[in-house]
Amino acid sequence: MSNHSSKRSVFLLFSVALLDLIGFGIVIPILPFLSPTLGATKFDIALIIVVYAVCSGVMSPFWGRLSDRWGRKRTLMLCLLGAAVSYVALAFAHALWMIFAARAFAGLMAGNLPVAAAMMADLTSLENRASAMGKLGAAFGLGLVLGPFLGGLLSGDSGSFVLPCVVAATMSMLALGCASLFLQETVSAEAQAEHRHQAKTYRFGSAFVFLRRTGNLRFVSQFTTHSAVISSITYLLPIWTADLLNYTPKEVGLVLGVQGLVMAIVQGGLIGRLIDRFGEIPLLRSALIGLFTGLLLAVFATGSVLIPLSFFIAMTGANFCFPILNSLASKRADAHHRGQMMGATGSASAWGRVVGPLVIGFAVTHYGYPSAWAVLVVVSMYYLHWAFRVAQVDSKSLRMNNV
Repeated sequence: MSNHSSKRSVFLLFSVALLDLIGFGIVIPILPFLSPTLGATKFDIALIIVVYAVCSGVMSPFWGRLSDRWGRKRTLMLCLLGAAVSYVALAFAHALWMIFAARAFAGLMAGNLPVAAAMMADLTSLENRASAMGKLGAAFGLGLVLGPFLGGLLSGDSGSFVLPCVVAATMSMLALGCASLFLQETVSAEAQAEHRHQAKTYRFGSAFVFLRRTGNLRFVSQFTTHSAVISSITYLLPIWTADLLNYTPKEVGLVLGVQGLVMAIVQGGLIGRLIDRFGEIPLLRSALIGLFTGLLLAVFATGSVLIPLSFFIAMTGANFCFPILNSLASKRADAHHRGQMMGATGSASAWGRVVGPLVIGFAVTHYGYPSAWAVLVVVSMYYLHWAFRVAQVDSKSLRMNNV
């Protein structure tokens, strides 16, 4: 693929991901407010996040393997269709169990980001991989700018969340249409046939076997750690600011939107330049120091300045981490098993979204917000330990660990 063609394909994939993630972003700030109208407690909100994550964790390896065997494009389109259906189901939920069911189905179909990451890796060279993964991060960031803004605007003060959920479904359908018309398949028919011949069926637990066999188990566990911290922050922000600062969905959407803009700037262009200057591992370590600092500040934060400031510091540090982790992951498997590798990282991230909100939901319910933030500080210390003691050794063995 020529350089011009590759850049065009990267841009098209970025555009498809952006449309889908705007829909995803619309739902994020309204869920904590939609659920209590149907009788949900704070812990129920955590469970709603968890049920999505459990289903995603179970199915992400399947979607990654399917994209190796069936093709990235068709797999991505199927996941986008599933997302649209889940948003429609959420729009017309009139009982708490229906919210759980809608989010469970959304989790089962949540293979779009791992498959898009595998496709992005297919389209780029090793040298440009982290920058390209940053493009997906930028799509997520812009989705968090436009999506929460639209979600808060569309929900208004009426208490009805039908319109924002329907709009979210429409965005996923637009992404599906663009993927169908403009994206090119990145896995050849021969490679797909080879994968189908090698393994006819999906086996539960096969991702664990794959990671252990290739020496990637310890590395991929960092996706679980990262996701546990970030999902916990995202869970805490709406209820924390609502209780302490009387924030509504509009204010929460604004905060997420500002952070999304920062994320888009960091991952859309800045991260590539910084990696060229400092390298992936040193930048990862610096970012984790920022994450740790923001979480530590949140333990003691009060008032309308320190509370959002601690969130911005923590999340800005986290924004640098994920594209670097994705870049490293894509280099640890050859092209024939890239979908399986990215599916495994997607599953690891999903299980982090299970553990994080469950633990933090229990902590905030029984011990309050400072204790919940303190738990995240301790977890981030383990993350820092890995980055400073282990990551450099892991990075040197990238080529050796390929399948």
